[in-house]
Amino acid sequence: MAEVQKDTIGSREDTRRFLDLVSLFGTQALMALGKLANPATNKAEKNLDAARLFIDLLEMVERKTTGNLTPDETKILKATLTDLRLMFVEESNAPVEPAKPDAPAESKI
Repeated sequence: MAEVQKDTIGSREDTRRFLDLVSLFGTQALMALGKLANPATNKAEKNLDAARLFIDLLEMVERKTTGNLTPDETKILKATLTDLRLMFVEESNAPVEPAKPDAPAESKI
């Protein structure tokens, strides 16, 4: 006979993992919005398409988990989405900064 896995909905471990997921997607969105430096390059780089993807993923999580989250989980997810949406609109409407030319190399004569 197959063993039935114990239902852990609402457990502390599930809550921690859910909040880690929200934090992961939120952090990736912040990096894509240029609000956090990319740890690989130590530079803030803006990629609005990537930011939109991570916001869309969090919106999908919100839809799929409706009615299954604790009040605190719901509050954190909604606050994260609200902040990211506002930043996305700000960055979408921000003027594009022209690329800075590299300083010419000094020639040694």
